[in-house]
Amino acid sequence: MAGTALLVMDIQNGIVGRFGEDSGYLPHLRRAIDAARAADLPVIFVRVGFRENYPEVSSRNKAFAAVAQYGGFTADALEIAPEVAPEPGEIVVTKRRVSAFTGSDLDVVLRAADVDTLVLTGISTSGVVLSTLRQAADLDFGITVLSDGCLDQDEEVHRVLVEKVFPRQADVITIDTWIEKL
Repeated sequence: MAGTALLVMDIQNGIVGRFGEDSGYLPHLRRAIDAARAADLPVIFVRVGFRENYPEVSSRNKAFAAVAQYGGFTADALEIAPEVAPEPGEIVVTKRRVSAFTGSDLDVVLRAADVDTLVLTGISTSGVVLSTLRQAADLDFGITVLSDGCLDQDEEVHRVLVEKVFPRQADVITIDTWIEKL
């Protein structure tokens, strides 16, 4: 699996807290992270964040204008959830929009590491995972989505994306299946 990296996207305190600790998601995701590390695959963490006073946020951006108005995605909300925190030396990319590529140096990091295949996980399926998948496909990356490594507030939206939309541009498998292939 040379040339493959696991992206762990938007698993930060300001987002994870919306789902409650009982979801079982973080320990499950941790299995994928541990497996990638054991296979010597890069694990790259992506988070959304802004500077103080939100100079990156346009009033025309409906989603992020609301964040800027009420405050969020600064300070503690930027921190990756401790249950899946990066190890020393692992890359953390800060993005300024929904896609992991937009407003970040992710593409430069991936190209410098000769990564041509991405394994996507994150919160939310209908947000960062969808946007990153679409942009990664346009950038000619090979893509795998770990269906149970993604989480969304709307279970039906998650189901439609992983069963009907994502397979058009990515391989969609479970964490267990991916680990077996490593």
